[in-house]
Amino acid sequence: MNILVTGASKGIGNTIAKELQSIGEVFVTGRNEQALSACNVKGFCVCDLSKDINDLVKFIEDKNIDVLVNNAGEYIYSELESMNIADIQRLYQTNLIAPAYLISKAIPYMKSQKWGRIINIGSISGVMGEAYASIYSSSKAGLLGLTKALALELAEYNITVNTINPGWVETELGMKSIEDSEFSKDEILDTIPQKRFVRPEEVAKLCKYLISEDAKSITGQSINICAGLSVGI
Repeated sequence: MNILVTGASKGIGNTIAKELQSIGEVFVTGRNEQALSACNVKGFCVCDLSKDINDLVKFIEDKNIDVLVNNAGEYIYSELESMNIADIQRLYQTNLIAPAYLISKAIPYMKSQKWGRIINIGSISGVMGEAYASIYSSSKAGLLGLTKALALELAEYNITVNTINPGWVETELGMKSIEDSEFSKDEILDTIPQKRFVRPEEVAKLCKYLISEDAKSITGQSINICAGLSVGI
């Protein structure tokens, strides 16, 4: 299988790319060429999803991608009235529009071989909502609707579509988002039932499972991996 992981320069995407090398040919994309090169995968395409993605579209078609992991995302912690139109458009483009378009370009090959896996990396904020992250939350919520609708469209072709919703993950982005917020690390931990952050390896292993034949009946699902954060307090 030919696997593409977006946003693989660091964090969750980088961990996913490493984990999936044991089951197929892994290709990655992101903005940092040096970091992508260091992944030691089959190939990479330097691309900023908030801008022109035509090179990445051609890359998907040329490499016959049949497993697409839409991981790339951008986060801004801000009250909505303080955000400008450029920031709003950039978040929606990166978090929702680009993933939808990349899926549309991967589908023809998946249909032709009657097999494929599409995994969107959402966020617990798209399930529950997060104050001062309304654009991020709504863009990730959009992935859930996209996932359910596409799962119905593609089921007869043996293509599954699912979304994984991480909670607080112990990555550079996750820790920076805490720094940007009004809460301390200890205060955040106190809101998590398991009193711990999710490890990126946990997300990566869930991706691997969803790709496997053991998970072929799982489609259209929104799976929370959040140490209990979504359950309540």
